[in-house]
Amino acid sequence: MLKIGTKAPEFELSDQDNNAVNMSDFKGQKVLLWFYPKASTPG
Repeated sequence: MLKIGTKAPEFELSDQDNNAVNMSDFKGQKVLLWFYPKASTPG
């Protein structure tokens, strides 16, 4: 777990349209990452 103010490592994920999104795309901006399980799945 990162502490507040710690820079996140570079990584790539897919958005809702399956486009690649990188942390570097948001350089200089505040970012909130929200992870949740897919609907109707255990998690």
